[in-house]
Amino acid sequence: MHQTLLLCLSLMLAVSLLVMAGQRLRIPVPIFLVLSGLAVSLVPGIPLVEVNPDLIFLIFLPPLLHEAAWFMSWKEFWRWRRIIVVLAFGLVIFTSVAVAYVSSAVIPGFTLALGFLLGGIISPPDAVAATSVLKNVNLPKGAISILEGESLVNDASSLVVFRFALAAILSGSFVWQEASVDFVMVTVMGVVVGLAVACVFYAIHRWLPTSTRISILLTFMAPYIMYMTAEEFDVSGVMAVVSGGLFLSNQSHVILNHSSRIQGVGMWATVVFALNGLVFILIGLELPVIINSLGDYSKTEAIVYALLITAVVIVTRMVFTISSAYFTQFIGKYITVAQRRPGWRGPIILGWAGMRGVVSLASALSIPLTLQNGTPFPHRNLILFITFVVILVTLVFQGLTLPLVIRWVDYKDPDERIPDDEQEALIQLKLLKVALTHLQENYATESGNNELVKNLKDRLESDMHQTKQHLHCLESDDENVTEYNQIIADIIAVKRTELQRLRGKQEFDDDLIRKEEARMDLEEEKINHPIH
Repeated sequence: MHQTLLLCLSLMLAVSLLVMAGQRLRIPVPIFLVLSGLAVSLVPGIPLVEVNPDLIFLIFLPPLLHEAAWFMSWKEFWRWRRIIVVLAFGLVIFTSVAVAYVSSAVIPGFTLALGFLLGGIISPPDAVAATSVLKNVNLPKGAISILEGESLVNDASSLVVFRFALAAILSGSFVWQEASVDFVMVTVMGVVVGLAVACVFYAIHRWLPTSTRISILLTFMAPYIMYMTAEEFDVSGVMAVVSGGLFLSNQSHVILNHSSRIQGVGMWATVVFALNGLVFILIGLELPVIINSLGDYSKTEAIVYALLITAVVIVTRMVFTISSAYFTQFIGKYITVAQRRPGWRGPIILGWAGMRGVVSLASALSIPLTLQNGTPFPHRNLILFITFVVILVTLVFQGLTLPLVIRWVDYKDPDERIPDDEQEALIQLKLLKVALTHLQENYATESGNNELVKNLKDRLESDMHQTKQHLHCLESDDENVTEYNQIIADIIAVKRTELQRLRGKQEFDDDLIRKEEARMDLEEEKINHPIH
């Protein structure tokens, strides 16, 4: 027990240090962690680390998917729903078919069922990897929404392909009609279970006297209950978590108070940081275990097969995304689509951003060691090795070259969007107008007699005037905004110095000092990161 705890603490410390190093080197965190884990695993004397697939599916996957779904814009998800569904389901099946036929043709003794099993494992880009890598690239919101939406939903379709292929290998029989019906049922019922559980949590938040801490704890419990409930009914736990997370996120303004939302963001950021770091470093540490279990295959043979399948995965995605763009242009003549002329630049970026990750590794590791008759599972070790290489190449090679591809393609957002900072100023201006109008119409007497209410009215008027000027500067001159933000930051720094001096005074309570510090934190966050 002590050794396990020490290992976990050591890994967390390593993750923290490596993340700091990766940020200094400007390398995306998941890529740097995988490479670091890979380098550490090659050091003589390092103990072998075996990843338990149940640990990934049950402990890591629900909160990571839930967090990604929570911050996914439902408006954007619904706008791009057609292309997301096509990529999440159509591309997964297309990739699985391509991998199945190529692998069964080139790998001796590899059956078509084994090929579909491998295809189901390596076909889905990973939600965690996509979200982490995309934070470091400059992409239009539409492309980011498509990639995040696809990576949220495609795990369900790939795991269903994997499940049916595994059942066919274990039982020796496979019926396409039954598999197709089950595929739809598993996916749809997963959504139903997720929404049902989410409605229960909605009711608890909405009508029971929850406190801030209880509300945050409930948001942490929700994805696990969604996932386990769905798996108990043999439907998609992934779709349950994603659909439930999207629903609760869309209702967060109703079910959570301001304190729960502010503190919840900090809690989830820390939890996801820790889980992300552990997942990606464990991928790198798993290499020696996989290589040692290759068995009858030489390393050269395994590498050749793995690189070939990786090429199939990459090329298949590129072909599918570009073809989908032309199909969208054709079908747009007859139905309403989000983008009539997608062109070739966006599809190339979408095609190149297919990073694989933890779900693929966990699926491969969950393959049983033996068949029902007790014989060893055929080619299990080679499937594990191919999966690892696909993850490594797509995550590291494609992840590192994605910024170069974006610059080369020079993709511009086809939508005429108002810049984020201008949108924020417009929203603030509208809210101030509503507040000031309400105050003038309903509290006119109090505004004249009550000094505090009069000060509130003056402050609202001053804020509205300042916001109008700020919006005007945003529309005309960015230099004024930069100078303004620098002055605000300098003033905050002075206030922090004074607050630190007051902290040492006996007459001021620490609780009030921390409250004022939180106000300054929000103000500083606003000028440094205007949009979450």
